[in-house]
Amino acid sequence: MSEPVQGKKKSNKSASEPAADNAADNTAANAADNAADKADNANRKGVDKAKAEAALPVLGIVGMLRWAWTQLTSMRTALFLLLLLAVAAVPGSLFPQRPANPSIVTQYISDHPDYGKLLDSLQLYDVYSSVWFSAIYILLFISLIGCVTPRAIAHYKAMRSQPPRTPKRLSRLPEYGTFVLPADAGIPASKAISDAAAVLKKRGYRVEVRDVDAAMPSLGAERGFLKEVGNLVFHASLIGVLVSVAVGGLFGYSGQRILVEGDTFVNTLVGYDQFSPGTNFQSSWLQPYSIQLNKFDVQFDRESPAHFGQPIDFTADVTTKDTPDAPAKKQVLKVNDPVTLGDTSIYLTGNGYAPVVTVRDGAGNVAMQGPVVAKLQGDNYYSSVVIKVPDAKPDQLGFAGFFLPTAMVTDKGVAYSGDPSLINPQLNLNSYYGDLGLNKGAPQNVFELDVAKLTPLNGRGMADKAIALAPGGTYKLPNGKGSITFDGVKKYVGVDIHHNPGQATALVFALLAVAGLILSLYLNRRRVWVRTGTHDDGRTMVEYGLLARGEDHRLAGEAAAIRELLQREWLLTTEQSTDTVSSSTSKDQ
Repeated sequence: MSEPVQGKKKSNKSASEPAADNAADNTAANAADNAADKADNANRKGVDKAKAEAALPVLGIVGMLRWAWTQLTSMRTALFLLLLLAVAAVPGSLFPQRPANPSIVTQYISDHPDYGKLLDSLQLYDVYSSVWFSAIYILLFISLIGCVTPRAIAHYKAMRSQPPRTPKRLSRLPEYGTFVLPADAGIPASKAISDAAAVLKKRGYRVEVRDVDAAMPSLGAERGFLKEVGNLVFHASLIGVLVSVAVGGLFGYSGQRILVEGDTFVNTLVGYDQFSPGTNFQSSWLQPYSIQLNKFDVQFDRESPAHFGQPIDFTADVTTKDTPDAPAKKQVLKVNDPVTLGDTSIYLTGNGYAPVVTVRDGAGNVAMQGPVVAKLQGDNYYSSVVIKVPDAKPDQLGFAGFFLPTAMVTDKGVAYSGDPSLINPQLNLNSYYGDLGLNKGAPQNVFELDVAKLTPLNGRGMADKAIALAPGGTYKLPNGKGSITFDGVKKYVGVDIHHNPGQATALVFALLAVAGLILSLYLNRRRVWVRTGTHDDGRTMVEYGLLARGEDHRLAGEAAAIRELLQREWLLTTEQSTDTVSSSTSKDQ
């Protein structure tokens, strides 16, 4: 009986031993965890204390300037400023600009008294010469210079440096391949590496042969430097375009003039109908040229029923002189074919008819004589006419009406122009007398007549009807105020005159920018490495690898082309040369 009991006790004792061991292990683990936690807490406290005691270095003025320069000259900032410049130019197309037409700006401010002056204070009527637009322009200019210059220096150093060292494992490159040259080919490793160098040089690579006398000579080759050159040329050309535009805005000018047949324009300030100088332009810089309009012809469509009577071609025969003493030149001025005098281009922009009239005052004296420009208003050269005669005595005279090249009348008695040619020209006018307001010195539109303070002499609803004159006709004004004679009709042209000293250079830089962009888009920077070695059995082992800087979808084609050239160089057949070829495409598969 004792043995079973002892066995049971023995079994109980043995069962309790693992539990004791587990408890001991748990205690040891907890102790270790506690110790680790204490160590972590101590380390954390030490780190927090170090952070609290740490003092950040003070940048100072020089450090802040370096940081600001780094931010300004980054490509991201340059792109942002370029976008901001485009946005800043938008108000120039939304609001009238003072350099183009000051009178329109003045009228716009008077028509919008609630916010017109506020816009003027923000320089929204002088956008392209405003402080904020100029600031963006200058910052963009500085940013591009600061961005391009370091890149140009770095690229120059890269072009003068040797290709990178040969990697230990060429098989890791995106494009990889091997050759096995038979022992009976007689091409040792040194000869094979020289042949490979010659092949790559012919293909435009810059090659460096390494360890030519060693057991495993290699070479590094690189090409595609023109890609970065094109990128730099593109950005440098943008700077050139900005400079050229700035030069044109500072030292150029533009103007408009209406020339009647027989008139001569001399390039002086008083010769312009409207003149817009550059910011730093001086009137003494005007080139003393002259241009005379001899004859102006317009061809009208006489064949197409849908476009019958529309003008299809304009030709102005002019005589130009570069200087007062220079010989006269006969030239032809056409649309989109300007006449160039030095750095100045003269463009044909408008045309019309100018009735020639003679106005006599109440005393019978000639108060005004010559052509009057008629402003086009409708089809078939229907034109409005305004005549102001401030020299008439005893009262100033004014006329307002319209000119019809081919006068016709509807069933309701309304006159209109039936054709743009001078088939039946007619001048229809209403006359007024009084103060024209010209003596006050306030500018007036020559194509408008303010009749609010004038007394009408004839017109609809009056005893004296509207004036209707054919060439050679004369009308005597009521109340002995004088007379007006329609002597004939001449043609006129409107010309735009532009002098932009930066125009030619802007074109050159724009073309360079396009060329640089093409180079940067279609060229690729590539590197090639070749390693050779001699096997124990006399065969020459060749391996090569290609790597592109950036994405290059044509790298596989370049690898195939190099392999084919090497195969021809060593006179290998397809079976002999096909040993190992791998590419990024095959690896992915």
